[in-house]
Amino acid sequence: MDIGESKEDAVFVLEPKGRLDSANARSFEERVLAALEQGESALLIDFAGLDYISSAGLRVLLMGAKRLQQSGGTIALCALSPSIHEVFEISGFLTIFTVHNDRAAALAAMG
Repeated sequence: MDIGESKEDAVFVLEPKGRLDSANARSFEERVLAALEQGESALLIDFAGLDYISSAGLRVLLMGAKRLQQSGGTIALCALSPSIHEVFEISGFLTIFTVHNDRAAALAAMG
């Protein structure tokens, strides 16, 4: 898995590509934690390049959301493929996360 990152105004964007599963969830978690430790308070996870997410990946997202909530920050997700959207729906994560259709909509809402 490759993880792109960028900064769009006050929003820090992470772009996991490929598969987010138990084999690489730890490296994704380290990237999320590093962003939070650097003081990022608005985090957008762009799933446009993500093909698959496992429960290990979901756990990392939940951990990041809890940390941001405790510090008064925000997290949002965008560009979920139909199969990943289904995983979020089945797991109940659609009630936890704000999900946008694409990055432009997410950035407009977060800005």
